[in-house]
Amino acid sequence: MAKVLMKGNEAIGAAAIKAGCNYFFGYPITPQSELPEYMARELPKVGGVFLQSESEVSAINMVYGAAGAGARVMTGSSSPGIALKQEGISYIAGAELPCVIVNIVRGGPGLGGIQPAQSDYYQATRGGGNGDYRHVVYAPASLQEMVDYVIESFDVADQYRIPVMIIGDGMIGQMMEPVEFNDPKPRNLAAKDWATVGTKNEREHNVINSLFIDPQELEDHVIRLEKKHEEIKKNEVRVEEVNVEDADVVVVAYGTTSRIVKNAMAKCEEEGIKVGLIRPITLWPFPDGSFDKITDKTKGVLTVEMSTGQMIDDVKIALNGRKPVHFYGRTGGMVPTPDAIADEIRKIAGGEK
Repeated sequence: MAKVLMKGNEAIGAAAIKAGCNYFFGYPITPQSELPEYMARELPKVGGVFLQSESEVSAINMVYGAAGAGARVMTGSSSPGIALKQEGISYIAGAELPCVIVNIVRGGPGLGGIQPAQSDYYQATRGGGNGDYRHVVYAPASLQEMVDYVIESFDVADQYRIPVMIIGDGMIGQMMEPVEFNDPKPRNLAAKDWATVGTKNEREHNVINSLFIDPQELEDHVIRLEKKHEEIKKNEVRVEEVNVEDADVVVVAYGTTSRIVKNAMAKCEEEGIKVGLIRPITLWPFPDGSFDKITDKTKGVLTVEMSTGQMIDDVKIALNGRKPVHFYGRTGGMVPTPDAIADEIRKIAGGEK
């Protein structure tokens, strides 16, 4: 298939339609507004429905309804908009409904600014809603990866009956790159015999619900959800590893920050410093196993983020104290430079603490 030059937000919409998404409920917010604009124009052409809701809260509850009826459904927003959706995301996770949620991250907290950031890591991986729940989180580093994982995310959501979040900073939403639309790897997806599509007097009613009055019944439900989460951890970790086992310094970065890191790595390698990279593609489940490959040769691990340091917590957990963990970040919409990251790598390689 020939590649097409597309803007990030529009490529997300095109990938969703390719994956069979036929409903989109959302509300415009910079820097993801081109996504609902694209879906408003293109979804009706394939028999789908776009609806601009009156708020982010209503949008996520519309997603709940469409997912409960077995539809492939998506919503998108940016940081404060996703914050408003958190209650609904918890309800969707509790009711075991598949859907895809896109967050094109801007600086915060609060309304913040409209420039790119990665300061929603906690929000994405810890969840702002109530209760013991998880959702799969993909963090693509390019538009091609974004397209691939948007398409795959609908199958993952259906397979595990779980919400899937695609998280990208504002650069991903606004940049243009050539992309092609490939089919995902085949998965054995069960029929949605749980969906509320009407009984036709042929079966008992299906009930979509996250309310369990009896505490034992709720505990059993939550334990079953946790078993599903453990299955996802075994099967769905995605990560890029570069020279991890032979590195003086290992850098951990995700999304577009990892692309800047690769430029810094090249500068340091020209100077004889061996630099490795662990790039989580799934922020949850986090690629803990990749950190087991770090050897005694490595002097330290550097986490680079467009935040004041959120992923660093997961890096420390994965390392379990085996190596010192350093941090470099910019926030508020500021973007790290290759030279600044290279300076941090040199300091660690030289033994600075």
